[in-house]
Amino acid sequence: MIRKATLLAVLSAALFAPMVAATPSTAATSASRQTVTVSLASITPDVPTSQTDEIKFTGTVRNDTGAPTPAQRVRLRYTPQKLTDRASMAAYVADQTTATLPGNVSSFSAMDIPPLAAGEEARWEFTATPPQLGYRSFGVYPIAIDVAQYGVPVYAQRTFLTYAPPAVPKPPRNKLAIALPVIDQPHRATDGSRFVDDKLSQSITGKGRLADLARIAQVAPKTVSWFVEPALLDDLNVMKDGYTVETKDGEERKPASAEAGTWLTTMRTALASSPVIAVPYADPDVTGLAHRGLDVQPNRAIQLAGQKAGELLGREVKTNVNWPPSGRLDPDALDLLSVAEEKVDRVLLDAANLPPQPPVTFTPHSASTLDSVNGPVTALVADPQLSALFEPEGTTSVLLSTQRFIAETAMISAEPGQTTPRSLVVAPSRRWDPNPSLVSALMKTAGRLPWLQLTTLESIKPGKASVPRAGLTYTDDDRKEELSGKYLKRVKDTWAKAQLTAEITTTRTQSSFDTAVLRLSSSAWRSSSRAGRALTKQVSEEVEDRLEKVAITGAGPDRPRTLAGSNGVVPISVKNSAGAPIALYIDVQSNNRKLLQVKDQDELLTIGVGQSGTVQVPMNATSNGDATVTVQLKTTDGKAYGEPVRLTIRTTGYTGIASVIVGAALTVMLAAVVTRVLRRRSERKLARAAKNREVSTA
Repeated sequence: MIRKATLLAVLSAALFAPMVAATPSTAATSASRQTVTVSLASITPDVPTSQTDEIKFTGTVRNDTGAPTPAQRVRLRYTPQKLTDRASMAAYVADQTTATLPGNVSSFSAMDIPPLAAGEEARWEFTATPPQLGYRSFGVYPIAIDVAQYGVPVYAQRTFLTYAPPAVPKPPRNKLAIALPVIDQPHRATDGSRFVDDKLSQSITGKGRLADLARIAQVAPKTVSWFVEPALLDDLNVMKDGYTVETKDGEERKPASAEAGTWLTTMRTALASSPVIAVPYADPDVTGLAHRGLDVQPNRAIQLAGQKAGELLGREVKTNVNWPPSGRLDPDALDLLSVAEEKVDRVLLDAANLPPQPPVTFTPHSASTLDSVNGPVTALVADPQLSALFEPEGTTSVLLSTQRFIAETAMISAEPGQTTPRSLVVAPSRRWDPNPSLVSALMKTAGRLPWLQLTTLESIKPGKASVPRAGLTYTDDDRKEELSGKYLKRVKDTWAKAQLTAEITTTRTQSSFDTAVLRLSSSAWRSSSRAGRALTKQVSEEVEDRLEKVAITGAGPDRPRTLAGSNGVVPISVKNSAGAPIALYIDVQSNNRKLLQVKDQDELLTIGVGQSGTVQVPMNATSNGDATVTVQLKTTDGKAYGEPVRLTIRTTGYTGIASVIVGAALTVMLAAVVTRVLRRRSERKLARAAKNREVSTA
């Protein structure tokens, strides 16, 4: 009865066990939940090439049930039937049942395992030759390792074995280009040494993501093309000289980061002779910007990318290839990139963004041509399965990923109808978290497979092997992934104001806020809008503060300006605290032209650093009392600078009845003066006449 109950329990476990050889990412979870696990440690050689090759399979069985297990049997399961295409490979891996495991089990491929205590593991090993496995020709064959109790499988691990004997004709040697991203999110709001977090210090040390990327760069073939984000290099360059980090209580001062300097030096050395491409500064959401009318930002981001990356890597860095967020563009974004000052003539895309049309049953050539408003653009389409192998989910082992990579590329070379070599592109997700051991193993394997030839991304061009494609396919779901219109509206407003801070200077150089605002448009905020909004608030406040450093002095409702008389001038002064000489116009408009007229101003006012400049504005009042004017500072090309200011003008001239009264008074006073003059003249004449008579009498 006990044995019967045990058998029922085993059968039940077999029915509900996940059998996750096809999906190793769930193996750890499944194993911790029930039964035992079997793992493959090695397959040597990983690509047998001769009938006499001895293939050794090794691995372990582990009891993760939490209780002792009975005796078990480990079996190597195989079939002489090779898989026919990549679709059948994917179906084999995705299958989670035991019914579809390879059916052959021989005496050389079975091994008994004694009872295991909880947590205990046992090693196993099988040896076979290609004839024993039934292999006769080049191809990809499914194999599996399962663990059985009382003859019932309780767990299985699936993989592939590629047999590659000398063949006539030889399989075509397809080109393989590997593109690896070094892209992060912005960690500063503006260009100072104040950081919003300290995540980079963790990422560049130990097993951090960027530390792993540096390890990969040191061993990568020189054909690998690297996409580097310059804002990341910029941040690390600041860290190596000391920085501060925002905290809940203010900020914390950090010493100079030797690790940041070491990381930069390592990358500079490792990539010295490899193709390096700079993504636009801060990795902006190009499609989102194109759809919201922010056409200037991508062009500026591309310009800055080449400058910054070249400066910090100490070499020329290209910017003519664009790898958009999620690998997806639409025609609007493509046109925007194609007309950039530093033209983009190549794009690296996700396969779903540019599907073959009509669909094909084979692996298409990776390169094709797109039409843009500025001429043809080469599109390079990454192979989704090969790219996914460079960053598997969960606990997939290096061995399983390598065997799958070998099998996938071998199957591509064996696809029917292929007369000329094709090109393939590998491009993992842009903010990936790589496993250096896995990536290094895959690159090393790719370099020795006889059906592959490693090449640079730049060398891949459209050719005879290219297939027709449907054009850029950009869905509603893709648009929903973009930065929102509400978010980008504030970015657009901040950008416009930031440009004014440069346009008002006499030199009219680029805005010192360019990099800051570009950080706000980073595609990183697609999945972290809260962090993006926080940065936008900081940058917006700093821009406003800079704008206020050029201001009209003495403004305010309690500080009226006086216009002496009905006609005169009112001085308006501007203080320059912006740190650079400025040139501007002052536009003054009367708010009630019946009471006060203002003459148009066309005088360019130039003000030095820390100085004030004054314009005398002619005005004409038709009555005494107070009137108001609106004063707007403007750049030399007529753009409004800052908010308009309302000033009160107090007039002291006479008008109306006052003028009549004053005129009458003047007339009376003048008549009196004339009468007095005439009387005095008459008196003088009479006096002279009297004197003359006296003389005559004498």
